[in-house]
Amino acid sequence: MQALARVHLIQQDIIRDQIREFLLDREARGLSPHTITWYDQQLGHLRAFLLGQGISSVEEVTPAILRAFLRDFAQSHNPGGTHGAYRAAHAFFTWWSQEYETPNPIARVAAPKVAERVLDPVNPDHLKAMLATCERRTLIGERDKALMLFMLDSGCRRAELLALNIRDVDLRTGTVMVMHGKGDKPRMTFVGPKTLKALVAYLRHRPEAADSDPLWLDERGHRLSATALRAILVRRAKLAGVPAPTPHQFRRAFALAALRNGCDLISLQRLMGHSDLSVLRCYLAQTEADLSAAHRRASPVDALLDGRR
Repeated sequence: MQALARVHLIQQDIIRDQIREFLLDREARGLSPHTITWYDQQLGHLRAFLLGQGISSVEEVTPAILRAFLRDFAQSHNPGGTHGAYRAAHAFFTWWSQEYETPNPIARVAAPKVAERVLDPVNPDHLKAMLATCERRTLIGERDKALMLFMLDSGCRRAELLALNIRDVDLRTGTVMVMHGKGDKPRMTFVGPKTLKALVAYLRHRPEAADSDPLWLDERGHRLSATALRAILVRRAKLAGVPAPTPHQFRRAFALAALRNGCDLISLQRLMGHSDLSVLRCYLAQTEADLSAAHRRASPVDALLDGRR
């Protein structure tokens, strides 16, 4: 029994060390701690499955084993979660095969299908009602108004929004320098004149603020936290009598509005800081459905044969 336990421990150490080597590579590439943790968790599921199958090293993994893992994983996770496990495994085995010039077992494993999501943006009428609750000429009211407009206009992620300092926004041109984007990749996005006007009105209540100070402060003068941001949205929604939106619904609304107004996918990818186009295709599919509905309403043939002009 002790000998079997020692063999099992050796197996654990081999697989764990191989995964750790991959995680160190991701860290060296500048991926965020959040992304590293995600990879660690996802590959932990894979490691547990492999150990249960008596697999002692990555080199012993076959396409059949990986398909079995995904089938097993899907029994207790939704399609989106299963697709996440596949993406993590794909990144790991692709890196390993390139690093050590070995066959890639996941190359012949098809990605799990994920049903196309219906993206739920912030409701425009609800947002107008929330904006109407913001008290004029008060620090909190002007902050909340500027904050909601900024979220909608910039398309920033929640963490990016909260990490902004005053100097990151050019109050003349509307250029926003996102210095701490996903993967710590800086990028530019923009806000329009109405958002800038609201932002200037908010900053007038902070005459002593330095360029290096946080852009968004809570009531105690500290950098706004994710919890405080959520509380602001809940409070404004309650005052307006509407459901509270999430910060990500503002980002969705930004993406959908950009596509509906003619923004191309590559430009939108750069504005939103996506590393690939796969996420944006969900937005594109939704706008294409809008176009189809618009055509049905405005079909020249239907108008001709129905007697409409």
